[in-house]
Amino acid sequence: MITTMLLAATAIFFYMNLVFVLALIRQDNSIVDIAWGPGFVVVAGLTFFTGGQTGPLPLLILALVTVWGGRLGLHLWLRNRGRGEDFRYRNWRQTWGKWFILRSYLQIYLLQGLMMFIISLPVQLVNATGGRGVFGAVAAAGVGVWLVGFLFEAVGDFQLLRFMRHPAHPGRVMRYGVWRWTRHPNYFGEATLWWGIALIALGCPYGYLGLLSPLTIDFLLLCVSGIPMLEAKYRDHLEYQQYRRTTSAFLPWPPRPWKDGMK
Repeated sequence: MITTMLLAATAIFFYMNLVFVLALIRQDNSIVDIAWGPGFVVVAGLTFFTGGQTGPLPLLILALVTVWGGRLGLHLWLRNRGRGEDFRYRNWRQTWGKWFILRSYLQIYLLQGLMMFIISLPVQLVNATGGRGVFGAVAAAGVGVWLVGFLFEAVGDFQLLRFMRHPAHPGRVMRYGVWRWTRHPNYFGEATLWWGIALIALGCPYGYLGLLSPLTIDFLLLCVSGIPMLEAKYRDHLEYQQYRRTTSAFLPWPPRPWKDGMK
């Protein structure tokens, strides 16, 4: 297991350094968002093919992570084409000044690499010990939880992208489809699907360590760089503030009445 974890850490380190160099060349740190999902595919594939496990759990985890990471990377690449650097990275570029490159390397790339290592723990555990794992009721429930999360994220991303590309919607707030039930269905979906992967990993030796994965991503999305940053961006947006008063921030919940008559 230690060998697998060292392999994953080494792969993540070199992967994030490659992404950092590409971002310097392009002068756009948004590339790190596109690289996030595929990074997990790299970890899953490398630890799977070097782990020598032949049980059902490693194959299942490889498939689920590849589907999720590949879709997310493709979606963000298509969404970000021609948009320039994301507002978060533009703000840091101005705020950090002459220290921007060093702080970007440490606070964006290496930090995200560390988060990738922790969040991918269930994947590492399954590929290190998955040949002895059991696909039982808990793993089956994990697949169901993963599917719910994946659908929320994928459907939410698709609905938002279609809404944003409509010529009548510049500056408007997406509050239809799954966005009626939660202001951040993509974040809810990502957090949920990692709970599913952690449940699948529970069938392996030391699988309980994989629970660090969804706990970490929940903390990041709810308290650090997910919801707080986006909510702050729209704090002066009147329609969004009305949306905020009527719609759950994270967990899907029936919306309260929309009171100002907007349609």
